Amino acid sequence: MKDLLPFEKIQRKILVRKESETDYKYGCNPNERKTEEIVNYGIANIDKPKGPTSHQVADYVQKILHIDKSGHSGTLDPAVTGVLPVALGRGTRIVQGLLTAGKEYVAIMHLHKEVDEKILRETIQKNFLGKIMQMPPIKSSVKRQLRPRTIYYFNILEIDGKDVLFKVGTEAGTYIRKLIHDLGQKLKVGAHMAELRRTKAGPFGESTLVTLHELQDAYYFWKQENNEKFIRKIIQPVENGAAHLPKVWVFDTTVESLCHGTDLKVPGIGKLNDKINENDTVAIMTLKNELVALGTAKMNSENMMKDRGIAVQTEKVFMQPGIYKIN
Repeated sequence: MKDLLPFEKIQRKILVRKESETDYKYGCNPNERKTEEIVNYGIANIDKPKGPTSHQVADYVQKILHIDKSGHSGTLDPAVTGVLPVALGRGTRIVQGLLTAGKEYVAIMHLHKEVDEKILRETIQKNFLGKIMQMPPIKSSVKRQLRPRTIYYFNILEIDGKDVLFKVGTEAGTYIRKLIHDLGQKLKVGAHMAELRRTKAGPFGESTLVTLHELQDAYYFWKQENNEKFIRKIIQPVENGAAHLPKVWVFDTTVESLCHGTDLKVPGIGKLNDKINENDTVAIMTLKNELVALGTAKMNSENMMKDRGIAVQTEKVFMQPGIYKIN
């Protein structure tokens, strides 16, 4: 079976609460935004190189694109490479929805003594799958206390003497270096991380990765050659940063009040995903699939199909007021 993070396992249907049309005088499909807007309100999935910190990479992106703000979706150590979605300009706050999403890594663990493959696999199966307790390393940005973390899958891909290549899917905030160290302790031989690459951060994987050089070239073609093809291919709509979240779609007439931070009431919903639970983080969308806001579900899908009450508490508004100002 393919290794999947929790949100990838959920197949969501769309429930139609009330049939409705959207007026194309207001807003637009995210893929049809002007290039200038996409650059200031999108996401670049950067293949982080070895050397710089995640913050430095986000800063490079900002300088390349000549924008005021950028933000990344979870820190990678300077020596670690791979998937680092960088949100741009007005879209920067979308990273809050990505920070808590599951992550996937491919790593090389160097054992300090050779271990029988059967024992290695059994030790992982018994002690390093599902809920584990992990103490953050000394050099970390969080308080050093034991905390529960979930390991979704932990698969050995290849063994070459003391070097073990593996793939692991984890809850956000799991330290892979520490995971390897703890496994080495459990095996009574010791182990350290030789190499680490992130292959997934929430809905972003390796298929859409771009290097900083490619981003710079694309920007040059856009500004100097008047060719926007490459920059539009590289920078994704900000909505892709909410691809892993359950969604509710609202009527055109509901959008403007949400842009001012009003909570979403049930009568404003046209359609919604099933399997939404109370307290889930939810993306509120227009009928053109534009992201209006992120919020917390105050009821489940079943109750949202009824006629009253606050469905979603609005928390982070992305759409600017005035776009859906319907007279």
